[in-house]
Amino acid sequence: MNLRLHNTRTHRVEPFVPADPERVTIYLCGPTVYNHVHIGNARGPVVFGLLVRLLRHLYGRQHVVYARNITDVDDKINAASAEAGVPIDVITTRYAAAYAEDIGKLGGDVPDVVPYATAHIPQIIAMCERLVALGHAYTAEGHVLFDVSSYAGYGKLSGRSTEEMIAGARVEVAPYKKNPADFVLWKPSTPELPGWDSPWGRGRPGWHIECSAMSEAHLGETIDIHAGGNDLMFPHHENEVAQSTCAHGGKVFARWWLHNGMLTFGGRKMSKSLGNTLVLHELLERHPAELLRFMLLKAHYRQPLDWSDSALEQAQRTLDGLYGTLRDLADVAVDCADEALPVELIAALADDLNTPEALALIARLGDAARKAADPQARKAAKTALLRAGRFLGLLQQDPEGWFKADFRRVNMGAHARAGASTAVDLSILPSEEIDKLIAERDQARRDRNFARADEIRDELQKRGIAIEDGAGKTRWKVAAG
Repeated sequence: MNLRLHNTRTHRVEPFVPADPERVTIYLCGPTVYNHVHIGNARGPVVFGLLVRLLRHLYGRQHVVYARNITDVDDKINAASAEAGVPIDVITTRYAAAYAEDIGKLGGDVPDVVPYATAHIPQIIAMCERLVALGHAYTAEGHVLFDVSSYAGYGKLSGRSTEEMIAGARVEVAPYKKNPADFVLWKPSTPELPGWDSPWGRGRPGWHIECSAMSEAHLGETIDIHAGGNDLMFPHHENEVAQSTCAHGGKVFARWWLHNGMLTFGGRKMSKSLGNTLVLHELLERHPAELLRFMLLKAHYRQPLDWSDSALEQAQRTLDGLYGTLRDLADVAVDCADEALPVELIAALADDLNTPEALALIARLGDAARKAADPQARKAAKTALLRAGRFLGLLQQDPEGWFKADFRRVNMGAHARAGASTAVDLSILPSEEIDKLIAERDQARRDRNFARADEIRDELQKRGIAIEDGAGKTRWKVAAG
């Protein structure tokens, strides 16, 4: 299967061929750990994690090296530490762990390497020294700055002119800079800030040099794929290209650049500065992680993804339908130990990670499973659905558990408080209590006490529980919002 990916560096979709099929390298920009991340920050780990999964499928798991860094030295971290009145490493340890846990809940693929910036200070200093020695950086007042004029390719990745870059970067105007666009590789630290000894005095690294040094340390001077959000294209990725290319004697830094689109909320970019962010940690407390993963995969990774309550409810209904199909096929035993995957699934993902087509295939497989009649067809259809779902990180839960999970009720309660039209009793019934009421209703129906049966049904409905009467068995689920 030929993999094709859009390369920001060349601005076109190209057949992907790794420099060495025995060692396919991919680097994804990770978080700056000073707080919980918002849902937009999860899109990269989910969609590019799926790309890693595809690469491991195509080239063998042992031949793919996936790095996702942690930025644990930054001015935002310093500010959070000062505000909380705790040491900086308390902040970074807490939120790095929270990030790993939350992304893990979303099914984000585990990196082979998780480099921390503070563990690579010697490599960062060495790269700064190399750039100074080669004439691409200079020192001034305890700072080391990259000389943008020394690199003719500056701006090619983002396609911006020097004037646009200076305006867009909100550059710091400083008397020690030769050019306003020159960016910091190393800066001095005051006594209360984290710092390390260096040839230029006690200081700490700039943001951009960290990724270049960590990528070089673990993946080499030239990597196959560098991925991240398109908001990082400038200045972060542009600066990475400049300093890495110059530090490595003109070698290509990343052969493919992949950028995912931003999340929007009501058509506006989701960002902390606009105050419209949705914190991932909080969303995971209200919604099933699988629902959030489905949402992050539903649009093509290069396009914006608009987040809304209505889109979330539609995604919930879609997953409910698929889990309903699996629940109806509960009597069909399947063996998913075989790793064989539907050819159409790999073809969709190999076409520049076309997740909308992959999810459309899941829907078609669900339809086929619903329509399957004879035992062999039902088994084949259920197997195909589960295997495709597993590769996408979906449909691996027990169907009964999916419909009965408490988080669905919490979700409905939050939805009702936000102004949903359907009034729902926000108190949560234990599953055992619901089962007891269902049994009582079944007995009332057998006794032809339909008034009591309807009373129980109405009571459950007020509590957000939907009843499905089937042949020989009554089932229940949390009603969709």
